[in-house]
Amino acid sequence: MLDISFEFTPEFNQTVTVQPDGYISLRGVGDVHVAGRTVPEINETIRTAYDKILQNPSIAIVLKDFEKPYVVVDGQVGRPGKYELRGDMTVTEAIAIAGGFNNSAKHSQVVLFRRVSPDLYEARLINVKKMLKSHDLSEDAHLKPGDILFVPQNSLSKIKPFMPNPGIGIGSTF
Repeated sequence: MLDISFEFTPEFNQTVTVQPDGYISLRGVGDVHVAGRTVPEINETIRTAYDKILQNPSIAIVLKDFEKPYVVVDGQVGRPGKYELRGDMTVTEAIAIAGGFNNSAKHSQVVLFRRVSPDLYEARLINVKKMLKSHDLSEDAHLKPGDILFVPQNSLSKIKPFMPNPGIGIGSTF
């Protein structure tokens, strides 16, 4: 979203959204293609478009909205994925938003990855099982943009495929 302000002709002030095809619709001049351009380039494109109906327009453009802050929740949750970070969100809230734990989740070893530099992440183990069992969320970490939560698989679910199925084999009748 772009906020477009005209210094001397405020009746043309507007907020526009870049459409999927890369165009914005401008009051008085129609559609203008802006995809892939920087804010200064868009400013020049819009100024050129308004030159047709305004004399030397003075335009200010503010980028109002862009890719929103997000967190990633992966592993043994109902709906792993990328989730928008709106306001304050904790580890347990992010897990709930991602559909909660699967039956195969290891609740006691949730890993929070946080970027500390462009090429380095810090990892922190969080015992969600203990927090929920004790009804004490004081250690429920607050998430920051770009954080990654990983819920690992528990040991039983790793070996379960190799265990005999009680419904098949000895003692079964047809």
